[in-house]
Amino acid sequence: MPYGIDQLLRIPLAPLLLVQALGVRKRANQLPEPPGNRSGTCGTGPELNLLIIGDSSAAGVGAGTQSQALSGQLTARLSEHFQVHWRLIAETGATTKTILQKLEHIDTQPADIVVSALGVNDVTRGFSRARWTHNQDRLAQVLATRFNAHLIVASGLPPMGMYPKLPQPLRWILGQQANRLDQGLAALCAKHPILSHMPLDVPFEPRYQASDGYHPSEEAYALWATLLTEHIRKHL
Repeated sequence: MPYGIDQLLRIPLAPLLLVQALGVRKRANQLPEPPGNRSGTCGTGPELNLLIIGDSSAAGVGAGTQSQALSGQLTARLSEHFQVHWRLIAETGATTKTILQKLEHIDTQPADIVVSALGVNDVTRGFSRARWTHNQDRLAQVLATRFNAHLIVASGLPPMGMYPKLPQPLRWILGQQANRLDQGLAALCAKHPILSHMPLDVPFEPRYQASDGYHPSEEAYALWATLLTEHIRKHL
């Protein structure tokens, strides 16, 4: 696969990109993961075992509590239709590889549905599309064999090239790479029996951004949870 212009420019721009990236990482990690439950049961109706995995967005950074984060908002919506037994495995800085390693060593619980929110840290660490899709494919295998997952909803990557607090040229470089990995994820899901790609169709507006300018706000988590609920019900 031919290299994009952004990939060719990384070497000459490396010193500047490193300085910019260190500054961004320091600012982006200032918000903590919110307190609250990371597992539970809610709702009535047919039983649904749900596992949510991912990075700081899955962990709810930008929300005040887990009930206002992705896990709380998603389980609240699904509980209107199912009795949801849910579990959250997510941490700030997680990549596909680190989540994969964690899942290979924790106690397994059945997970009919898995929601995955990964990719931003794979982008910032410079993982190639080939390595990213390989790790995503391996992740799906582990979720199917160890957790008996029937459907894995892989959330698309956010538009990192639009983040106003990312300085140029870092913003452009990361934006191009995020698009590249998201295209790879969509292509993998299109041919995979249990993977389903859900584009992250959350408007890029100030009200959907947390105070750090990088993570989702509570309003964004609410919209994201609504989109996921609709996607899950459509594919069940």
